Amino acid sequence: MLYNLLFPLADVFTPFNLFRYLTFRTGGAVLTALVISFMFFPRLIAWLKSKQGEGQPIRADGPESHMKKKGTPTMGGLMILIAVTISTLLWVDLTNAYTWIVLLVTIGYGLIGFGDDYLKLTKRNTKGLSGRFRLTWEIIIGVAAAAAIMFVSNPPLSGGLAVPFVKDFLIQLSWFFIPLGAFIMVGASNAVNLTDGLDGLAIVPTMIAAACFGLISYLTGNAIFANYLQIHHVPGAGELAVFCGALVGAGIGFLWYNAPPAMVFMGDTGSLALGGALGAVSVVTKHEIVLAIIGGLFVLETVSVIVQVASFKLTGKRVFRMAPLHHHFEKKGWAESTVVIRFWIIASILALVGLSTLKLR
Repeated sequence: MLYNLLFPLADVFTPFNLFRYLTFRTGGAVLTALVISFMFFPRLIAWLKSKQGEGQPIRADGPESHMKKKGTPTMGGLMILIAVTISTLLWVDLTNAYTWIVLLVTIGYGLIGFGDDYLKLTKRNTKGLSGRFRLTWEIIIGVAAAAAIMFVSNPPLSGGLAVPFVKDFLIQLSWFFIPLGAFIMVGASNAVNLTDGLDGLAIVPTMIAAACFGLISYLTGNAIFANYLQIHHVPGAGELAVFCGALVGAGIGFLWYNAPPAMVFMGDTGSLALGGALGAVSVVTKHEIVLAIIGGLFVLETVSVIVQVASFKLTGKRVFRMAPLHHHFEKKGWAESTVVIRFWIIASILALVGLSTLKLR
């Protein structure tokens, strides 16, 4: 909004030239989301406590140490969504279609998560929306978003899948790109959701991934940098750096209150939205496979659940003491803070590996 209002004045008033620069607006989005979070999170936490009573239901079969978390309110993802939405709309070019698609995916998945959290709170158990209902709507939003991205993108990018380490090459999927794009968004959304099980565990890897994709968006949207790095230039994708900046700012604000011992949980409202956002950005920037590397921690958590369920159904035995993976290490006696920090380290290493693909092509 600020960009669209002030950009025309840049030719008249030199100071407004700053609004021409994507880096300035990205920094503005980070700070705006951070300020909004610090201003309104305490009030939201107090309001959530007053409405939720006993807070988020705790799994009866979970680690015993989690029982002390009883009474902690959930749905903190609402503040993340509010901060990201306001900050993005203030600093982004509102005529850019990609930002609207990604923002609507984020809000859509957040609404699904909100419904799930609401039912968990009202029923006072860990089961919210039925898996089929939730997955159906996730797929619908993913398909609509992938189709919109395909429509907005120019050929051959519109239906192509980029491969890391291989320059100037796209696997042409045609209309099969739509189910693939939907799968990535749905998968990323649920992967972050599975990772969100300990104080601060999901938000830091999410911020790391958002920062990485903010850089990727900036580079892919710039023809000069894209040509130098020999990655696919996606005109207009650079504006997503502003959105990713807003994610980072809102994430920092949330972490302030979610750091152990957490004052609030993000709930499915936040985790589904954040995962869907990362998936959508990766599809736009043609770095879908790179997301699996940068977000490798989310992949590990998801695979641990799949392996656990498959093993138990086929053999009656469990591979892990408890799934997702972070609970396995808790059951082994690791302190919660130890698990969280070591997983942050893993996420950071995987992010560096993912970014290295930009120059190794």
